Amino acid sequence: MESIISLVVALIVVFLAAEVFTNALEHLGERMGVSEGVTGSIFAAVGTAMPETIIPLVAIIAGGASEAVNHEVGLGAILGAPFMLATLSIGLMGWFAGRKRGWNTLLTPEMSGMKRDLSVFLGGYLLVVAAALLPQGWEQAKVAFAFSLFLLYFLYLMGTIKASRRLVDEGHATEADGTLHVAHLFGDSTTMTVIQLLLGLVLLVVGAKMFVHGVELASSAIGVSALVVSLLIVPVATELPEKVNSILWVRKGRDTLAFGNITGAMVFQGTVIPAAAMLLMPWDLQAGPAVAAILLALLGNGWLWYLSRSGRLSGRYLSMSMLLYGAFLVYILLEL
Repeated sequence: MESIISLVVALIVVFLAAEVFTNALEHLGERMGVSEGVTGSIFAAVGTAMPETIIPLVAIIAGGASEAVNHEVGLGAILGAPFMLATLSIGLMGWFAGRKRGWNTLLTPEMSGMKRDLSVFLGGYLLVVAAALLPQGWEQAKVAFAFSLFLLYFLYLMGTIKASRRLVDEGHATEADGTLHVAHLFGDSTTMTVIQLLLGLVLLVVGAKMFVHGVELASSAIGVSALVVSLLIVPVATELPEKVNSILWVRKGRDTLAFGNITGAMVFQGTVIPAAAMLLMPWDLQAGPAVAAILLALLGNGWLWYLSRSGRLSGRYLSMSMLLYGAFLVYILLEL
């Protein structure tokens, strides 16, 4: 019972923090005059990815008393996030798009940005896998892999921002949904936007610390490893901001924001966070749930790439991504 209460309270804090953080990022994007591609693939993606970003880092650096459990929670959250985004998140967005706009209606995100996201994620995630396959003692090589991933994400940011100028000229400038949350009390200004950003970040750290404790209690109570719990529970819970935002955007026909929110988060979660983990903990993957999550994330990315290339980006085909998540659940049940 204590574990359930701890997880529920932590999730409430994390979701409130993500809403505060994301709302401030949208207004910052509008004030900066950047494109929907930048707001979706960078601002919204990083903002809504903060829960699943903070949780593994807090687990690794300042989790519970057991270092092994901390590493399992961190590894599960890191690998589970791209897997969940590439399978369940894309599938749910496609399902809601099909229900609202017709199953065979083609969705129309800005294709150059989406293809850039998918390409960078594929390249970065293959580096993540390659680093895990290095022999014991090759720590300097792993450091080099980590900095290569940081560099890759930096180049991705530069490319996305550079493309923003053309997209704004073509009418794809960012428009924030709703008012700044703190504006009701303190007015709408750049200063208050930054203050709200910082407030959201602090709440995310607090909620993440509580969530790590809850996962430890839950894994002990049900007799399942912290790795499996964090692969299944942490990503489903923390990816809700991406799912909800993208579902709302795709139902409104704002496809660039909807896709960018998910694919941009995939890039961030598939490069920056694994790179940070390589510098903070042993980075070696054993055959099992972790490897299965990696392979399914790559398959989900490949399926989305195929749909975008073949002109079949409809709710009907996108919703099939959920089958990959279902396959993972079957695998876990068979392993128990």
